[in-house]
Amino acid sequence: MKIRPFQLEDMEPVLDIWFKGSVTAHDFIQEEYWASMRPEMKNKYLPMSKTYVIDQETKIVGFVSMVDNYLAALFIDVSQQKKGYGKQLLDFVKKQHETITLRVYQRNANAINFYCKNGFEILQEEIDENTSQKEFSMRWSIL
Repeated sequence: MKIRPFQLEDMEPVLDIWFKGSVTAHDFIQEEYWASMRPEMKNKYLPMSKTYVIDQETKIVGFVSMVDNYLAALFIDVSQQKKGYGKQLLDFVKKQHETITLRVYQRNANAINFYCKNGFEILQEEIDENTSQKEFSMRWSIL
């Protein structure tokens, strides 16, 4: 298992993991929304973030994207979840930051439980402008 910086040739596997993970974890949002966001993910969000992938031999099984101290994305291939890869990626970025913030949909109970188990606290409730879904702002801090 190896965590390494994202490379351009990782784009399609990372986009596939993001899309399938988004559809699976957010079944309360129409799949068409996620499909419409794929070009923006490819052309805007991934290029503006610092992204790392986790490989299992030669296959990418997940990735994490940070924009400064904001955790913009943490996705594991749906067939590889519950094997500790998400925690490995989260621990990896925790070593690089004193504080990490993120936003997570309130209806994504698995993600909320994962982040709470890993030391994040809920700060406030917000509404995602794009989906009109309620979400939580969360924060982890080394202090």
